[in-house]
Amino acid sequence: MGRITDKREVWITGIGLASSLGADTEAHGALFSGEAVEPSVDEDRYDPYPVHPLAELDFGRQIPKKSDLRQMEAWQRIGVYAAGLALTDAGVAGDGALLDRTHLAVAAGSGERDTKVDCDVLERLDQRGDAAVLAKEVLPGALRPTLFLAQLSNMLAGNISIVHSVTGSSRTFMGEEIAGLAAMENAFRRIQAGQADIVLAGGALNAEREDLLLGYEIGHNLWRGGHRPVWARAREGGGFTPGSVGAFLVLEARSHAEARGAAPYARISALETERTQRQAGDVTRALSELLERLGVPVPTGPLPVLSGASGVAPITEEELSFFDDLTARGRAPITRAYGSLIGHGVEAHFPAGIALAALALRHGQLPPPSETDDIELPLTGAIDRVLVTGVGHWRGEGLALLDRVSEKTA
Repeated sequence: MGRITDKREVWITGIGLASSLGADTEAHGALFSGEAVEPSVDEDRYDPYPVHPLAELDFGRQIPKKSDLRQMEAWQRIGVYAAGLALTDAGVAGDGALLDRTHLAVAAGSGERDTKVDCDVLERLDQRGDAAVLAKEVLPGALRPTLFLAQLSNMLAGNISIVHSVTGSSRTFMGEEIAGLAAMENAFRRIQAGQADIVLAGGALNAEREDLLLGYEIGHNLWRGGHRPVWARAREGGGFTPGSVGAFLVLEARSHAEARGAAPYARISALETERTQRQAGDVTRALSELLERLGVPVPTGPLPVLSGASGVAPITEEELSFFDDLTARGRAPITRAYGSLIGHGVEAHFPAGIALAALALRHGQLPPPSETDDIELPLTGAIDRVLVTGVGHWRGEGLALLDRVSEKTA
């Protein structure tokens, strides 16, 4: 996308976040109270793979019709619930005229698969090596059409539209972390360019799925054993711990928010994404280039960073090299890996990081360090900006710079 002139300011005016820590801004605001919050981790249910399970919540609060609930898989319920939280938080829910002008940017993965069928394919592969032919023999007769539909992000967007009456346009993105990055960038740029005044953007993941864990384990992406913070995992072989997450934000043009009296959590000053070939050194180089492409000054000195690092090696080490590069340029990154606290939300991970950065600016501080070594250092004093990183476990890189909106400028 080419450079945009006369860019409009983009504010975050609503946050909908559901994770293992709870649902709503109050539950996640506890991360910024100055006291350490113990992550919620289930190490037994899918042993040897730990999972951050979704906190117990009443879906009926945001999805009142039982008929709507019944036709949704768990990941859709999480997303629709989080979307409703964001709309309510922004003061948009129930305003029919405003919902008619609210647009959607939605990221999602694939639908939930039939584990028995997948296991049948794997068992038969022990006897035959022609995986492609075998899949064509088994899957068409064993899978119901509804079990795996392409573009399921469309289904999530449709359910949000039906349940919450969001009837503007929709842009949907499917597939891993890059989908979440693209959804946020699309919403941000459309508002900057004057193509939309208000956009509901985000994604959802249900990590408590055997089929999902099977797929990621086949790719050697999962962390085995007891819970460990992200940076420790990267040093001990690598792997990510999935977390059930629904993360949606209401992004709004400043002029539009001011006209309706909406208070901002923060301003997104810049957001850039990339997708490299992932050869050695690509991620470090891409993040450094994205920093230059932000197009806004990033002052020297302490730089609060909410890192979306997954813990997968060697990608996470490359992100650490990027932080070393920041230090060499005169910035002092003070990092917190939010995946250590809520797990890795894949499509929802980058939107969750932006939501947490907005809450950090609202509360004026980062979460306490989760490490005792030299990676997550203490930070004193209030914060005015936060850099959010999003690095996919196998593709997709992004940076977002959020700034505090002072009372004078608001």
